[in-house]
Amino acid sequence: MSSRLKLILAGLLIVSSTLACSVLQPLPSSGIPTENPYLEIPRVTVEEAVAAYHTGAAVFVDVRSPTQYARSHIAGALSVPLDELIDGRTGELDPNDWIITYCT
Repeated sequence: MSSRLKLILAGLLIVSSTLACSVLQPLPSSGIPTENPYLEIPRVTVEEAVAAYHTGAAVFVDVRSPTQYARSHIAGALSVPLDELIDGRTGELDPNDWIITYCT
């Protein structure tokens, strides 16, 4: 596996976790999150993501802009920008699939 793919997969796991918690979770008036409503969403290790990529066990969804996706993305990843995902494009994804989002 190329080092670029490893970096992309590692970054996607870290950034997507952070992004999901910071973008989707409203902050209280103090600006400090008091709880994480996404605790039930399992986190994926780099090793799990790499294995899922090689076996085709997961659907990778790039949540960056179309321009960023066009510059570089994981081979076979779907492009669904985060704002569009939040606005309802989740219906395009099969809820029975293992979906791994990334934004790196």
